[in-house]
Amino acid sequence: MAIAALFLPEAADYISSSAAESVSLARSLNTSPFVQGLQEEAKRASIAINVGVHEPADDGKRVKNSLIWIDEQGSITQNYQKLHLFDIDIKGGPRLRESDSVQPGSDILPPFSSTLGKVGLTICYDLRFPELALAQRRRGAEIITVPSAFTVPTGKAHWEILLRARAIETQCYVIAAAQVGKHNEKRQSYGHSMIVSPWGEILAELSGNENIESEIAIAEIDLETLGKTRTAMPLWDQRRWDVYPQL
Repeated sequence: MAIAALFLPEAADYISSSAAESVSLARSLNTSPFVQGLQEEAKRASIAINVGVHEPADDGKRVKNSLIWIDEQGSITQNYQKLHLFDIDIKGGPRLRESDSVQPGSDILPPFSSTLGKVGLTICYDLRFPELALAQRRRGAEIITVPSAFTVPTGKAHWEILLRARAIETQCYVIAAAQVGKHNEKRQSYGHSMIVSPWGEILAELSGNENIESEIAIAEIDLETLGKTRTAMPLWDQRRWDVYPQL
């Protein structure tokens, strides 16, 4: 029987229109009906779930942008806090300051073993910082997740390019579940969820059409293919750690 896992986007529980609203909606993992429902479904279906949610921050004034791993028994075994926050002002485009409402993480969560392979967690804007993906690869990652809520202008410009670049650089599978459509008067997400091979090939991609009620992208994670890619082009062995710092 094939082994499967479900990957859901960043902020799958809600996307708010203000910092105050976000704080008011945030729940701890052990009290969130959304998270508890996913835990029950993971256990019922014997399937792991990777999902982005909000948690109350330590200061009580912001939230944590969290990415959790729920295993096949319904237990939360991993919890990563987004390191890089989207503070940007694009001329003619969005002006967003994620740091106004989100407490940044302070640690790289090491890759962990799963039924699919060793998984390294990142979130959305982390995608623009190759150091994080490379650090995950150095620690043994075979799969890197990038659940996101990319804006439309940045998505059109860079989404596919960045995902394929991270896959090629790290020689990892990249799985990027993405929010799509208009959330409120301030926010609209680009969509185009994507699964990319270690060779940079797009294995699956969703349409990004907000009018489609539901879509799911499916691809096979083949660690034998991953190994062959790394053997054929041994980038890691050729890195000049004697010249530049090891990540």
